Amino acid sequence: MKIDLTSLSDPERLLFSYGVTAPPHIDLDAIAAQQQVEVIYRHLDGCEARLVRVGQRGVISVNTASANLGRRRFSLAHEIAHWICDQGRTAFACSINDIGPQNADTRSVETSANAYASQLVLPSYLVRPEIGGRSLSLSEAQRLHETFNVSVTAAALKLISLTQEPGCIMWHHRGTLKRFRRSNAFPLDYYIVPELPSETEAFAMSFDGTRRLTVARRGAADRWLSGSGIQLREVEYQSLGTADGEVLTMLRFTR
Repeated sequence: MKIDLTSLSDPERLLFSYGVTAPPHIDLDAIAAQQQVEVIYRHLDGCEARLVRVGQRGVISVNTASANLGRRRFSLAHEIAHWICDQGRTAFACSINDIGPQNADTRSVETSANAYASQLVLPSYLVRPEIGGRSLSLSEAQRLHETFNVSVTAAALKLISLTQEPGCIMWHHRGTLKRFRRSNAFPLDYYIVPELPSETEAFAMSFDGTRRLTVARRGAADRWLSGSGIQLREVEYQSLGTADGEVLTMLRFTR
């Protein structure tokens, strides 16, 4: 594998220094051990993961309450990020609201750790060859989820950050928009409507809690978006019910 080392982020350089050239090589427990950090998986109350530093050694505890392997791996990557980047602090107790790839773009100690963790579990130098020229879809996010052992949410966010297609991902709860993320190519004069289209599978899923991946469908863009000329555009959309009771939808423009 030919890699331009000058283009790598700090977490990617760390992975590459350990010889990571394929997704199965990303062994976070081994990376922690190389950093002189012991990893313990156990039940935790009030937090998803914890780091305690004593001198040059540390202990990371990861909550086993979640059945989501991707979430546990991201929690471990988050604490490894604290160990490497926040050496002035001796302890962290990170809640479910602190840890998550959806919080990787804002600025704080926790969100910086999320950004670092995102590159540890989904390094761009491995993800780009994996996605190749494939179209933006939750089916593709599902494939990355299986290949990299990450959550579908983390995989979807990675796709949106790397794609050159105009598209976005949205989270809804009980039919109402909670948050969204747009790709760099998404037209800035289009806006996401605040309510899910009532005729979609996603609308029903947002109320009944169904956790399944819908078939990708095409339809009028003005069901999902507003803005000048939007009635002339078409989108492809696909939705997934999440463990948090929300519905994740990814859409991309097809016309």
